[in-house]
Amino acid sequence: MAKMSQCDKIVDYIKKYGSITQLQAYVDIGCVRLPSRIHDLKRRGYAIRREMVKVKNRDDEYVPIARYSLAED
Repeated sequence: MAKMSQCDKIVDYIKKYGSITQLQAYVDIGCVRLPSRIHDLKRRGYAIRREMVKVKNRDDEYVPIARYSLAED
């Protein structure tokens, strides 16, 4: 069985869970450069949507992060 690339894992993750953030990519896939892989996926023809959302950090402050999903047709 062939080893899946990070790009393939990201697409599978998004299809399964609906979206992915940098933290999820790092923890669940081991990808430390999610924006670079998203760029690769766009070059492959995937329509990827980026949504900026605010989450609380460890200092209880709201900070913006990117959440990526597949764009709907």
